[in-house]
Amino acid sequence: MTRLNLDPNIKNADGFYARLLAAHEGLSKADSDSLNARLILILANHIGDLATLEEAISIAER
Repeated sequence: MTRLNLDPNIKNADGFYARLLAAHEGLSKADSDSLNARLILILANHIGDLATLEEAISIAER
C-alpha cells in the first residue's frame, strides 16, 4: 500500500518551481547540492514517519 500521494498536489506548482530554481541561482554545484540536501532533510523531518520516508526513497530509486 502506497502512503505517498504521487499525484500533482502543489498549488501554484510553477511558482514553487521558479522559487526553487531561484534559490539555486548563482550557486556552485557543491553549494546547490548542499541546498538540496538541507531541503530534503527539512522536509523529511517535517514528514517524520520513517516508513513513509523509506517508501519515498524506494520510489525515487526506480
